[in-house]
Amino acid sequence: MSQGFPSLHLSVWIDRDLAGVYDFLHRPENFPLWASGLAGGLQRLSARAEDALDWLAAGPDGEIRVRFSPRNEYGVVDHWVFLPGGQVISVPLRVIANAGGSEVTLTLFRLPEMSDAVFARDTDWVRRDLARLKELLQS
Repeated sequence: MSQGFPSLHLSVWIDRDLAGVYDFLHRPENFPLWASGLAGGLQRLSARAEDALDWLAAGPDGEIRVRFSPRNEYGVVDHWVFLPGGQVISVPLRVIANAGGSEVTLTLFRLPEMSDAVFARDTDWVRRDLARLKELLQS
């Protein structure tokens, strides 16, 4: 049996109810507003219903495909990044109620080829993005 990737759960509390945070977060077109890795924008891959969860974005090594989880009642906003070389990166993202607000938690996996410096850089990047999300949703 293989061991899973080391992971880090990064979260931010947002002073908005679960429904409001989830309504904003589940829409792929809102990701470029707070997720700096997608700041270049997203384009829907297809108008066909079966492809509605797949979007295209410009990555540093070429075009990437991003698949978002469908709207659901559980606060799940997972997405998967398909890199040009064929690697798929899973990004679990959850919204849960916390007192009068919401907690948004992103799980960052440390992939085998990641150095300590790259993992630290990615951790800081996610923290900045979550802070931006909080700023957007509380303003």
